[in-house]
Amino acid sequence: MTDKPEWRDMDEASRYRDRAQRKKELVDRRIARATIDRGVLVVNTGNGKGKSSSGFGMLARSLGHGFRCGVVQFIKGSFSTGEEAFFRRFEGDELDYHVMGEGYTWETQDRERDITAAMAAWGIAERMLGDDTYDYVLLDELNIALVKGYIPLDRVVATLLARPERQHVAITGRGAPDDLVAIADTVTEMRVVKHAFQAGIKAQKGIEL
Repeated sequence: MTDKPEWRDMDEASRYRDRAQRKKELVDRRIARATIDRGVLVVNTGNGKGKSSSGFGMLARSLGHGFRCGVVQFIKGSFSTGEEAFFRRFEGDELDYHVMGEGYTWETQDRERDITAAMAAWGIAERMLGDDTYDYVLLDELNIALVKGYIPLDRVVATLLARPERQHVAITGRGAPDDLVAIADTVTEMRVVKHAFQAGIKAQKGIEL
């Protein structure tokens, strides 16, 4: 077997540079066209893992930029999580953190109690969404409360549309309603390919908790 000729290596390198240059020009044109500067509404939904994790990732990024942030967790609350333990360190001027849920619906088994808890959480969220000193607001598992009918969807949509212009909001939870998806700027649907729980592996600290 003979070694590949040097000219062929040079030709491949040249083609690679050409492709990269064309890609860069395309990306640069798209960046140049993106001139709107305002807050965005992000919705993470679907049955796959990573919806809340993404929301909390944006929280870390926002705190890194010196933003004032707010978190309202609508469902989780009957057990501690790693993200709560970590982000509580920033409470005060940087972060306003509220865990308002009483656990998953199959744990509480009391619809009226779930509605009361969800509406109390929404009251706090509504205050944040009306306050322009909050740069980023995470409404964790709000979608579940909406799907279950605990909070009026039209009220949520109206509040989101009326929020301060530069305020960013992330909403998580499976089953995002169509009306919420319609007004969102960025929507990601997480899809399950494989999950450890299906193999009988319990929720792990640092991964699910």
